[in-house]
Amino acid sequence: MISRRLGRWGGREGPGWGTPKAFANPSSSINHGAASSTSPAALFFQEIKADLKFKTAGPGQKLSEPSRVPKEKPKAEAAPKPRQAPTDEAQMAAAAALARMELRPKAKLPSSQEAIKNQVRRELMAEAAASEKGLSAEEEDLSSLDQEGAAALSVSGVYFICPLTGAVVKKDKKEKHIREAIQACFSVDPVAASIMEIHTFNKDWEKVRVGVETMAKYLDNIYLHPEEEKYRKIKLQNKVFQERISCLEGIHRFFQAIGFETKTLPVPGQETTEEYYVLKEEMLTKLENLKDYKEQLLSSKPVRAQLDRQLCIFKPSPEAPRFELPNDFYNLTVEEIKREQRLRTEAVEKALMLRTRAMREKEEQREMQKYNYTLLRVQFPDGYILQGTFYARELVSVLYNFVREALRNDWLPFELWGPGGLKLTDENLAFNECGLVPSALLTLAWDAAVMADIQASGEEQPASSLKPEVLSRVQTLT
Repeated sequence: MISRRLGRWGGREGPGWGTPKAFANPSSSINHGAASSTSPAALFFQEIKADLKFKTAGPGQKLSEPSRVPKEKPKAEAAPKPRQAPTDEAQMAAAAALARMELRPKAKLPSSQEAIKNQVRRELMAEAAASEKGLSAEEEDLSSLDQEGAAALSVSGVYFICPLTGAVVKKDKKEKHIREAIQACFSVDPVAASIMEIHTFNKDWEKVRVGVETMAKYLDNIYLHPEEEKYRKIKLQNKVFQERISCLEGIHRFFQAIGFETKTLPVPGQETTEEYYVLKEEMLTKLENLKDYKEQLLSSKPVRAQLDRQLCIFKPSPEAPRFELPNDFYNLTVEEIKREQRLRTEAVEKALMLRTRAMREKEEQREMQKYNYTLLRVQFPDGYILQGTFYARELVSVLYNFVREALRNDWLPFELWGPGGLKLTDENLAFNECGLVPSALLTLAWDAAVMADIQASGEEQPASSLKPEVLSRVQTLT
């Protein structure tokens, strides 16, 4: 191509390639530029540039297609620098992080009681943390309330009514209050007070029974044989007395209250002395009193505070199925808390394990034993909600009576339906046997035939079936 282009410029001059005429005389070339705007040499280089640009332009395209932007060649990546091994501090931090992740509780499978179980877990963890830090029960209650924030409890706690004073006291103050009430009775009737001590504060009922029966035999012998001096003396170091009587709390105050006094007497046939309980002489004229004391001792029962139902009535509310229970409702010792923490990690595996019906029922029964109390709500057809606190082992019949006592007409027949449409027909079942622990919302349904007869009678019926004094205490459920 170059030779062909050179041929257009004319012949050659001189040896070799020769010089084009335009180069041979530069001055003429410049002068000639006035007549021609572009010299042959400039055209030559322009054509070479055009050819090179064409060859490097890439594949062709139609004029109707949009123009393409040429792709940039990928830049060579820099070779990665070799990673340095982690330091000892970094390895220790990573190991600690992994350990914390392993200690986190695993996710549980959802269930119909998941909300209640979550609440149970929170409270178990709070109690465990409190035991580790050495907090008292009161401090733990305050800390748990602080953690819950604005969440209001469905009931502030479990309360009891003292039968001696009529005072309503919290569960954790119950024993102390009863002890103080019995102590106050000594100034009025020391015999009755000491008998209450014996039956109330000795928790081993079998020991109480044996001790009381032995004491009754002592009093019988005195009553039947008042002339026999040996029956009026009881040696304190006697083996039977030590094993059966002296070990009982309140027994020595009983001896003093019924007329015995302590004396040191010589042992017959020996030069030593022994401590005796000896009946005072004036009591021989009051033998009938000894008989009455014996009967009181045998027939008395422990002083037990009565569970306060804490009856509440609420306006219709969508919050009726929601419960927030305090720690009083759970029957868990420190050992049980630790066991729950250990078993919590096995919950998922148990849920996935194939179990027989008997295994499931046994596990459910064991689960229900955790609760001492239950909070029950009964929703009436008009939406009002009646709430009360019960023992977890009380019978369903107690709940029916509780509802009847709140009705304006207690003769109206009704039925109670538990969660999941369970009809409570067997009133001899306990709440924990029906799955109504630690809380449940039940629905009341009137007998349809009786209600139809009442409506057919044309008599005007009150707006609510509840007693006016119950409705006067109505609250808003939050």
